[in-house]
Amino acid sequence: MKRKSLLLVPLIMVLVIVSIYSYFAITYQNKFLPNTKIGQIDVSQLSRKQAEKKLEDNIHENEFVILDNDKTWKAIPKQQLGITFDVNKTVSDTIAKQNPWLWFMNYVNQPKNVPIVMTDYNKDELTKQSNALKTALTNFNKERTPTKNAKIEMKDGSFQITDEVAGNSIDVDKFISAFESHVKEGKGSINLEFYVQKPTVLATDKQLKKELADINKLTEVNATYLINGQKVAIPKETITSWLTTNDKGDVTLNQDLVKEYVTQLGQQYNTSTNPTKFNSTKRGEVSVPAGSYSWTIATDSETEQLTELILSGKGFTDRVPAYQGSATPESALLSNTYIEVDLQAQHMWYYKDGKVALDTDIISGKPSTPTPSGVFYVWNKKRNETLRGEDYASPVDYWMPIDWTGVGIHDSPWQNANAYGGTSYTTVGSHGCINTPPDVCAKLFNMIDVGVPVVIF
Repeated sequence: MKRKSLLLVPLIMVLVIVSIYSYFAITYQNKFLPNTKIGQIDVSQLSRKQAEKKLEDNIHENEFVILDNDKTWKAIPKQQLGITFDVNKTVSDTIAKQNPWLWFMNYVNQPKNVPIVMTDYNKDELTKQSNALKTALTNFNKERTPTKNAKIEMKDGSFQITDEVAGNSIDVDKFISAFESHVKEGKGSINLEFYVQKPTVLATDKQLKKELADINKLTEVNATYLINGQKVAIPKETITSWLTTNDKGDVTLNQDLVKEYVTQLGQQYNTSTNPTKFNSTKRGEVSVPAGSYSWTIATDSETEQLTELILSGKGFTDRVPAYQGSATPESALLSNTYIEVDLQAQHMWYYKDGKVALDTDIISGKPSTPTPSGVFYVWNKKRNETLRGEDYASPVDYWMPIDWTGVGIHDSPWQNANAYGGTSYTTVGSHGCINTPPDVCAKLFNMIDVGVPVVIF
């Protein structure tokens, strides 16, 4: 008898447990399981209608939560986002998905939070909140360590790779994009830590190391110009200061700095703006202003070509820069063949290969129409021309124009033969041309070639 009683005890216990289990399994067919939240609102043990009423009563308190290390950093009432909800569908879907036969598991599991089904949101309000978050996060980042990629920098006179910095600043744009997506998808929270900026380029990056090798190779490039017959070397430290990388990581040159250098080169050497030192026959070294015979470095073209040459890594020697003008930078503006006109001495010389081939007295322009000083050149030769001005028309046998304003060298049979070389230029003079005795002018015309420089001072 005692043995039968002992067997009944566990049987009764099993029946009790089964009864309790079955009771709750049946009960939770129409009630929410323990530890259940909808939109952060606890609906545990509530029936469908009770849950709907509680949600309707408290839905205005429902918030979109922004977390920082699982702690609330900012909570935005969803009503401020213009979000509307479908409570009935949320309750029905949640009950339909729960398993009442596993009701006991909800006592040991973490609380389950189900988002309330969203039916719509206000685009303008979402944009407004996004802009406010951008401002808040920008200020928030000021208190954090910015993330930096490894990069190439100049240190102690050489290029080196600077290590990356793994900071904790937030990628604002990426976060805002995710925030808006979360809202549109009906989610209730987002964690800032998922949007911490991470270095995308490390010091061990092969491409970065290649760029460093390429840059260091370019710092050794030799580059020498030939200007006015003289070598002009670009200092290696200057080239080094131009080196940089673009957004793709390719080695390039800072175009502003290259252009600045080429501009300074022109300012220093352009014969179109700078005077030319000239060793005159009677007055020693004189400074002659720029004239029609000159050249100018073509800044934009030379900047482009110089950049290409440097980046090729080959460098160059005795390069003539890109230029515009009637002369070339390759050699000195004046060689040993030229025409010299000394206005003070009222005399002209023609030097051929360094020796005087012809010289003569002349008459230059009168004070009201002076002969311009400068370095010019004979750009044409003509016979039997008529020179015209506002109040004159003078036929000449030999005409050699030297600038673009009508000034040139020509014969002048109307001048007094004894007036050449004297002070006639101060009274009678010319309209700016170099008046030359007819017989001498004929000889000069036959001796010179088009293009010969004419130095007037």
